[in-house]
Amino acid sequence: FHHRIKTLGLSLLCLNRSAAFVATKPSLHRQYLPVRTGVIYRKMSTSDIIPGRPTWQQTMLRIKNPEKSISFYTDLLGFTLIDKLDFPQWEFSLYFLTTLPEGEKYELTPGTQEAHDYLWSIDGVALELTHNYGTEDDAEFSYHTGNKEKDGFGHIAVNTDDVYAMSAKLEAAGCSFKKKPDEGRMKGLAFVYDPDGYWVEVVKRSEDAKIPNECNFSQTMLRVKDPKKSLAFYKKMGMKLLEERHFSDFSLYFLGSSVVEDDSKVKDLFQPVLELTHNHGTESEDSFKHFTGNEDGKKGFGHIGFLVDDVYKACDGIREMGYGFQKEPDGGSMKGLAFALDPDGYWVEIVKRGGLDFGDKKVE
Repeated sequence: FHHRIKTLGLSLLCLNRSAAFVATKPSLHRQYLPVRTGVIYRKMSTSDIIPGRPTWQQTMLRIKNPEKSISFYTDLLGFTLIDKLDFPQWEFSLYFLTTLPEGEKYELTPGTQEAHDYLWSIDGVALELTHNYGTEDDAEFSYHTGNKEKDGFGHIAVNTDDVYAMSAKLEAAGCSFKKKPDEGRMKGLAFVYDPDGYWVEVVKRSEDAKIPNECNFSQTMLRVKDPKKSLAFYKKMGMKLLEERHFSDFSLYFLGSSVVEDDSKVKDLFQPVLELTHNHGTESEDSFKHFTGNEDGKKGFGHIGFLVDDVYKACDGIREMGYGFQKEPDGGSMKGLAFALDPDGYWVEIVKRGGLDFGDKKVE
């Protein structure tokens, strides 16, 4: 029972966890790995951004067994565990991993105040893994990893120079695949399952990338109903539309955080991008909604998050967009932390740059 109520990461401290069930029409085009062509590059204006210098800072996934998940991401995909927040009083822990430049040594101890200070000031994007105590001992327990009918969350991804070599390494380590590089219509692209069954896309970098890392954290994919509304929202959050790819029945939009150059090419980037997938026609269906990963029976993906200089001023700017909040900055017991809603109802965490006292048990 405990794993049903303690699955919201930091939001457990402060959010009403009521779930809204939605009835939607299946729209799964993106799941079948269509050929991707027709790249268009765009520059974005830096005007009309919410106050506080927003930067994309995290993608949160709920996990069953942190030992297995952390080993997968660090030992096989080259992530570094940069911090953890332990909440024994609420029986859950948060683990934050990211890709650091090759050769950069991370000497801070996760769980210390020094590691917290680093985490809440990074310009990069971390993968937040949320573990609710006891799930690892429940043989029947699993999270909903997306890619079923009506699901919004699709996958995360890593870029690499050689998809075939990387896939061979993962296969030798015992990993299972949704798609190996030579399967399906799209050759040279793979989808490997992480220990919880989340899809991790393995993508070839561009020849011009010149990134020495074997892998780098490269994307989070969400399906959206109306790209005009979603793009306007995330541009207000400081994100930059770097590429569009249009096909007969779906389109892909790739957004970089505010810290990347306007003319960056997606496959050259060390930083991750947010991939928004639009299946054509959903914007015209009034009743259409995606599951966002926080509904009962659908919990897996939790949210993305942004750092800002002032949560209250940032939320004033977000409030003007009219999509509402799961948690206002002064809602609940955790003051100064917010969860906004984007046009599809995805939760968007708003955290003060530099962090705040979350009440975790720190490592001394």
